[in-house]
Amino acid sequence: MTIPSKAPRLVLASASPRRLDLLRQIGIVPDAVDPADLDETPLRDELPPQHALRLAAEKASCVAARHPDSWILAADTVVACGRRILPKAEREEEARRCLSLLSGRRHRVIGGIVLLVPGGYGPRRIDRLVRTDVTFKVLDRSETDAYIASGEWKGKAGGYAIQGRAGALVRWIGGSYSNVVGLSLHEVAGMLHGAGFPHPPIPHPNDEQA
Repeated sequence: MTIPSKAPRLVLASASPRRLDLLRQIGIVPDAVDPADLDETPLRDELPPQHALRLAAEKASCVAARHPDSWILAADTVVACGRRILPKAEREEEARRCLSLLSGRRHRVIGGIVLLVPGGYGPRRIDRLVRTDVTFKVLDRSETDAYIASGEWKGKAGGYAIQGRAGALVRWIGGSYSNVVGLSLHEVAGMLHGAGFPHPPIPHPNDEQA
């Protein structure tokens, strides 16, 4: 296998600013951000892990067609209560239903991640499924009303954003915190490294600032 001499190009197939911020947190800055516009409606009898991985794969495939010879990173995050996939809340009533379901219960946040590796590096698709268990405290009406008033729930899977005010509603978490935010950094770093993508060095805390 011949490794191309030019620097590889990484494309993030996501419209989520949270995923971009997470990647930057570990020193990975995509060369382009190109979201895929897909119908994210679950298929009939589709389980949450299948749904997350299918959407991540479809996003990656769609964006790869526009960026030949680039590395494509795509992800999807699903919040699930049992077999039920909670929506990305767009209306207040949706967010209230989600919070009512999550109140006092443990739920799962499932992240599907797909990395498409271009031909010069051995063309292949690398998949990962990441599960984080999250337990909410029992929410009273005033807490629900206050969170709804914050507006943080808009467009969020399960109607909440753990990195914001909802962090105060979470009683327990088991697994990757960054997966709940939108992208498991441990898994992504491992996928890129294992496939041969050059990762920038992690600076030592005592290094001089530029």
